[in-house]
Amino acid sequence: MKLDQCFQLGMVLKPHGLKGELYISLDTDYPEDYQELESVFLLQNGKLVPFFIEHIQLKNKEALVKFEDVEDKEGALALRGSTLHLPLTELPELTGNQFYFHEISGFQIEDTEKGMLGVVKEVFEAGHQDLIGMDYKGKEVLIPINDDVILNVDRENSLLKVSLPEGLLELYMEEEEKPDEN
Repeated sequence: MKLDQCFQLGMVLKPHGLKGELYISLDTDYPEDYQELESVFLLQNGKLVPFFIEHIQLKNKEALVKFEDVEDKEGALALRGSTLHLPLTELPELTGNQFYFHEISGFQIEDTEKGMLGVVKEVFEAGHQDLIGMDYKGKEVLIPINDDVILNVDRENSLLKVSLPEGLLELYMEEEEKPDEN
């Protein structure tokens, strides 16, 4: 299994107790979808290593997990900071206007007023505001991801229909003003 065939589910936070249990954070809106997990991959030294789960107990977006063959606090400490991964095929299918960031790469972008604009190059997770990076007339344009902007996700035609904020494209297309050299 390669990293680009997986998504990051969470991260090992810290050991709990002396018998190898660990607290993990889950980076998902629906932690309950992972209540019955049997195994995960942990990223260790650049490689994905499979770990089988003895038990998992969810509490909001955190979980208490016991992996097979992790029998003591020292073994658990060695896993602290490792990220948890699952194959992309394990992602629940989204419908409507919900989408995974990796899913829209290469989608065409069509604005309600300006028509076809360009192609999704990448998606940036930027704290409070995630952004779609699009090449438009040789310039990178960043489009905010929110319900007011993303109107429709057409998976069948690989198309995002958007309503860009007024002036957004023009902002990127303005020539950079050169400072006076006096």
